[in-house]
Order: sequence, then C-alpha cells, then structure tokens
Amino acid sequence: MADRGRKPKPTALKILEGNPGKRSLNNQEPKPKKKAPRCPSWLDSEAKKEWRRLSKQLEKLGILSEIDMAAFAGYCQAYARWKEAEEFITKHGTIVKTPSGYWQQVPQVSIAQTYLKIMNRFCEQFGLTPSARSRIVTDKTSETDDPLEFMLYKGSGKSV
Repeated sequence: MADRGRKPKPTALKILEGNPGKRSLNNQEPKPKKKAPRCPSWLDSEAKKEWRRLSKQLEKLGILSEIDMAAFAGYCQAYARWKEAEEFITKHGTIVKTPSGYWQQVPQVSIAQTYLKIMNRFCEQFGLTPSARSRIVTDKTSETDDPLEFMLYKGSGKSV
C-alpha cells in the first residue's frame, strides 16, 4: 500500500493551533466525550506512572478521550521501555567486551532508539512535542498551577 502523504491532524489539535493552514475543518469528524480513558491494568508500572502524569492534562486540553486508550497506552508503554533501556545504559554503558575480546554495543542502545522513535510518533498524535505545543493557542485566561498549561500559555501574551 502506497503512502498517501502526511497523516491528517485531529481537529481538536487544529483548533488549538488556530487552524494555521486555514483549511476547512472536518465538521463530520466523530466527537467522542473528552474524558481520559481508564488506565489499563496490564501496563508496566512505569507506563502507569506516565499515564497518570499526562492523562488529566491531555483531557483538560480536549485532546484525550475514552476511545484513545490503545494509542495512549502505546505511548506510555513505549515510554516505559525507552526509560528502562536508558537506565540500563546509564548504569552499564553502551559497549561491552565480549568473551572473545571484541567490543560490542549493548542491545539496549538500539532498543532505546527504537522506543524513542515510537514514542515520538505517538507524541505527534497527541501534541506532546515542543513544536506541536508551540502551535497550540487557546482562549484560556484563568490562573493555573498546571505546568503543561503554563508552558502552553506563557508565550501567548495572555495572563496565566
């Protein structure tokens, strides 16, 4: 199957970004209830921590809904596996000497790289990269203690 170009961005993200392309928005797009899904019990404990860290913030922004469970779980699990590989590298280094005397890269280096790529793909879907956040504009003017919201609004010139 041939690649058909850039994947469409969710309408919620387009609206938060101010629809920079000025293309018409999809009025027929499904609009699931903007409520964070329940964290799956099968996630790794570190993935559950990441779920708790981000889910409510994404819910408040209207980006995460109940039907996004699998995609968000994929991000959280990739995060946990990436972190585990990076912690191994920090503790043991990136290369080891084999029994035959040769130096070899530890598998955790490629594991970390793979899961970082997977995480980044999910991050783009949920607007979790610095470039995606820099395009988000909202009309929120109330004070907030939420660090993600503070980052979103501090450069907008609006009061936080």
